[in-house]
Amino acid sequence: MKLIGSLTSPYVRKARIVFLEKKVDVDLEIENVWAADTKITLNNPLGKVPCLLLEDGEAIHDSRVIVEYADTLSPVSKLIPAESRERAIVKTWEALADGVLDAGILARLEATWRPAELQSQAWMDRQMGKTSKAIREMSEKLGGNAWCHSNQMTLADIAVGCALGYLLFRFPSVQWQEQYPNLDRLYQKLMQRASFIDTAPPAA
Repeated sequence: MKLIGSLTSPYVRKARIVFLEKKVDVDLEIENVWAADTKITLNNPLGKVPCLLLEDGEAIHDSRVIVEYADTLSPVSKLIPAESRERAIVKTWEALADGVLDAGILARLEATWRPAELQSQAWMDRQMGKTSKAIREMSEKLGGNAWCHSNQMTLADIAVGCALGYLLFRFPSVQWQEQYPNLDRLYQKLMQRASFIDTAPPAA
């Protein structure tokens, strides 16, 4: 299998961490979705990463579909519960974390890609407001628990870890660590795992 993605995409990072935790080998093919000669649309008409190419050439996207598929490939480290309610809780955590990424990326694109005279501060504030509310919700839901759900790491923790890591990477001024020490404890615990270290985005 081949995972098409970029080293800085938090959605790609989530998928890579899941494959590492499941101990399933997958090749990473680096693609720049913003380049004029990008080839990602050959496999995903939406032009987004990650995209997983199966052995028979079938393409699977987006990250939520990919990680759910990956969790079925190995009995190691079951990350998504089988029971319907438990499964829904973990997937809701993932949706909340991905929502942080969605809003953060929209704010970043507004600030970095749109010409300065066309940028909307109100739009950026709205997106970052969503991020702030979602982080607060994460902290309240986590409470004093060691993990987001159950007594072991699940996809919920991976998704939250990728969202928090993206904020550190792209929005260091959002100092969530001081405001939400329980999220910081969770993040530090996740960063001790090889899967998180090996998929850390470049410093630049």
